[in-house]
Amino acid sequence: MGKKLNFIDLFAGAGGLSEGFIQAGFKPIAHVEIEKSACNTLRTRAAYHFLKVNKEYKTYTSYLKGEITREQLYKSIPNKILDSVINLPISDENNEIIQDKIDKCLGKEEVDLIIGGPPCQAYSLVGRSRSKTKMEGDPRNYLFVQYAKYLEKYNPRMFVFENVLGLKSAKGGHYLQEMEKLFKKKGYQIKLHTLEARNFGVLQNRKRIIILGWQENKEIDLPNLEGIKMKKEYLVESVLQDLPTLKAGEGIDKFQKYKTQANDYLEAYALRNGIDILTQHVARPHRKQDREIYKIAVQKWKDKKERLNYNDLPERLKTHQNRTSFFDRFKVVAADLPYSQTVVAHIAKDGHYYIHPDIDQNRSLSAREAARLQSFPDDYYFEGEREGANRTAAFKQIGNAVPPLMAKEIANELKRSLNGK
Repeated sequence: MGKKLNFIDLFAGAGGLSEGFIQAGFKPIAHVEIEKSACNTLRTRAAYHFLKVNKEYKTYTSYLKGEITREQLYKSIPNKILDSVINLPISDENNEIIQDKIDKCLGKEEVDLIIGGPPCQAYSLVGRSRSKTKMEGDPRNYLFVQYAKYLEKYNPRMFVFENVLGLKSAKGGHYLQEMEKLFKKKGYQIKLHTLEARNFGVLQNRKRIIILGWQENKEIDLPNLEGIKMKKEYLVESVLQDLPTLKAGEGIDKFQKYKTQANDYLEAYALRNGIDILTQHVARPHRKQDREIYKIAVQKWKDKKERLNYNDLPERLKTHQNRTSFFDRFKVVAADLPYSQTVVAHIAKDGHYYIHPDIDQNRSLSAREAARLQSFPDDYYFEGEREGANRTAAFKQIGNAVPPLMAKEIANELKRSLNGK
């Protein structure tokens, strides 16, 4: 066995991209992330991987059961593991500090891969439509410039740059052209891939752009990422059916029991992951009016396979002033389809776009259900700034994440490319 291929994760978020690469056998050097909550999630996941490798997994399950605190969990792993999560914004002001911290983690190793994707609001169609300035002048438009500085410093053999589909059209393709020029200047050729998460075992309609970059003076056999297809089709019910039934406002953040055994999908893609401890399966409380709308939406799908148009609701239930757009603001996650609608960070604000298909439960999705749609394994715990349940932070991290199953397939393909196989 040769040495493990390694990577640095920039703009790491909750670690979905990183998780896929770790599952594929890559070794993380460091994660850099601006959000404190997401950094706590990354530390907790780093603790999980360390404890599992060192056959001390019981310490991690004790944390999931609420038997030990987060502080006690972190004390069970070396400081160098915690220090590999760097909670700073990537910027000219901070790059020297960040790179010093990465260098300590890296030691004398060379970097095989840099992965990551800057925040996507600057390129997303929805982000531009909601911005009064259409995101013009927003500094996030040019975070790829910062990304390129890390390419220059660490000279990885390859890089993976993930972003939203809108990158191709933002400012008439200007940003994409600028990226290509800049990456070429740093010594890298690039190839853009438009991928659908549902082709990678993710039960969700999520299109993303993956830019692969490689050193222009090196021959490399690039993978055909668009050619990857799901081996077997499953339905969305697969991520829901073994979870305990909840009404709005019910659930426990830590340590519930599963309702049934794992099904074929959960087994095939290891989402249950051999664990028998369910966390973060808590339903939001909902107003009576919203629950009434949810029932109408579910019944309409059940009877006619039709989506609810907001304007078709009884007048007494229509409280939004905007009647000319966002007609589908209330949407059922249909159990009988092979994929759900895209899970986005807006789920942190309300659950109207993610209504559970069981009319008796009459609620929106829990954080665990959303995490499963994103293909996170059940032992992945999403942290807040302070210890304890933070549903808003969890939903935001889940909505912004790269699905780990998609990342794992990409990682497996790149491993073959980097190893020359």
